[in-house]
Amino acid sequence: MAEKLKVLFIGDIVGKESLRFLIEKIGIIKAQYQPDIIVANGENVDDGKGINEEQANELFSVGVNVITTGNHIWDNWKSRPLLAKNDFVLRPLNYPPGNAGKGFKIFSIKGKEVAVLQLQGRTYMQSIDCPFRSADNALKMISERTNLIIVDFHADATAEKIAMGWHLDGRVSAVLGTHTHIQTADACLLERGSAFISDVGMTGPYNSVLGMRKDIALKRFVLQTAHKYEMAQEDFKISGAIVEIDFETGQALSIDSFTYPKFIKSVYEQI
Repeated sequence: MAEKLKVLFIGDIVGKESLRFLIEKIGIIKAQYQPDIIVANGENVDDGKGINEEQANELFSVGVNVITTGNHIWDNWKSRPLLAKNDFVLRPLNYPPGNAGKGFKIFSIKGKEVAVLQLQGRTYMQSIDCPFRSADNALKMISERTNLIIVDFHADATAEKIAMGWHLDGRVSAVLGTHTHIQTADACLLERGSAFISDVGMTGPYNSVLGMRKDIALKRFVLQTAHKYEMAQEDFKISGAIVEIDFETGQALSIDSFTYPKFIKSVYEQI
């Protein structure tokens, strides 16, 4: 039987209280899935905007190997020194040269190297360098060292995420979407062996609008004017994906999405 690499990917952590909840409950998640490595998207940890060094260290202390981020990492100046200092905290590779941080990290597990690559989409987002060509260029370097490659594609448009999945199919182990905070129902294995999901979902307060207090979100939509962003504080859940990868071939064997605690009937009832 082929040896497996089991990857636990934790979806966008939204706010400090969500970080507290994750740290408190991650032992349950780890006991259930027995991951070999853990990747977590932390671009929203610091009350929705970026992540600081103390918060990153809290995640590392409970077994997270690599922290990915996204466009909101730049909204918090405390994040920039962290990106420059710690290359286990990634930012999207396809931002122009000169920005702090790195877009991929290669590290060892079970005597073999594993890569985590972060990219960001452009549809409805910043007009940055092409994520598809940036992926191609990065894989020229990464593939010389390992075929165990996990991609966090931080993008808004579902079509762009699906396109990236097909673009990288067979060249990476998994393409896992982040950013929209809504877990999609399309987790699958693509034709050439890559695992894919459009969005792994949010780790945060589900009695909310994407982590924001409902009353404030409604004012933004109804009144069409700016209102201060404030985090919701109820119904915390952890969402993500678990991917099993053939340790030798780098092809995915399975992918499953999860939410803890699970939903029952409605988003406000839980076990």
